[in-house]
Amino acid sequence: MQARPNKKEPRAIDIHVGNRIRLRRLALDWSQTKLGEALDVSFQQVQKYEKGLNRVGASRLQRAAEVLSVPVSYFFEGGPESTNGLEHNGAAVTSSDEMLQFLATEEGVALNRAFARLSDPQVRRKIVALVKALAPTVEEASIAAE
Repeated sequence: MQARPNKKEPRAIDIHVGNRIRLRRLALDWSQTKLGEALDVSFQQVQKYEKGLNRVGASRLQRAAEVLSVPVSYFFEGGPESTNGLEHNGAAVTSSDEMLQFLATEEGVALNRAFARLSDPQVRRKIVALVKALAPTVEEASIAAE
C-alpha cells in the first residue's frame, strides 16, 4: 500500500501554477502588493500562491488571468502531467519547473529583458554559445557533487 502524501506539502501543479503567476507578474513589472490589490488578497497571500504553499481556487485563478491579461491555460502550460515523476518534498521536480523558477527570479527577468533587447540574431547566437560553454552540463554537475 502506498503511503499517503503529506497534505501540507505543496503539490507539483500548485508550485507550477505559482511559478507561472510570479513569472507573469514580474514580466508586467508588478509588485506582489499590486497583484494582491487586484485580486483582493494580501501580498502575503500572493507570496503563498507563488510558492505553491496555498492553492489558488478556480475563481481566483480566473481573476488572476483577467488582471494579468493571459488565458487561464497560461498557468498550466508546461506543467507536470502527473505526480509519477521524481518526488522532492511531495512535488515532482522537472527541468521545466527548474527553468520557471529561474525565470521568475529578478536575475532571470533581468537577463531575459536584456537578451530580448538584442536585435542582432548573430549576437544572440554567440551569447547563447558563450553561456552554454560556461554552464556545466548535468553530468559535470553530478560528478562535481560527488
